[in-house]
Amino acid sequence: MKTKMRIAANVLEILLGAGLLIGNYLGHVNEYWSGLGTALIVVGGIFLWKQFRYRTDKAYKEAIDTQNNDERNRYISLKAWSWAGYLHLMIAAVAAIILMVADRGDLVPFASGSVCLMVFLYWVSYLILRRKY
Repeated sequence: MKTKMRIAANVLEILLGAGLLIGNYLGHVNEYWSGLGTALIVVGGIFLWKQFRYRTDKAYKEAIDTQNNDERNRYISLKAWSWAGYLHLMIAAVAAIILMVADRGDLVPFASGSVCLMVFLYWVSYLILRRKY
């Protein structure tokens, strides 16, 4: 059931991308949306191919299932997400300072807002997880 839903989602993604491309060629949307449509077609096609491979290739299915259910991989994945969060916070904070020094005050709210959003999300996540565990 899960595989069928993923295949349907990938097909829908490809169709949406094709619709955006056709809309650009007919002059209804600009180039931004056609670029997004192309990306949707490519990503949808890759994931659709992976789903078909998962259903037909037993060795690939076993490797993916092992990878998804392995505790070591889950630990590494969670650690990578936490590192990515910390690095994003530090880079955005430094970027806000550099942008202010470079007199690009129009871009500072994006960098500093990103820092505030990350801290807020961390706080909310912490409160939820503290109650759950």
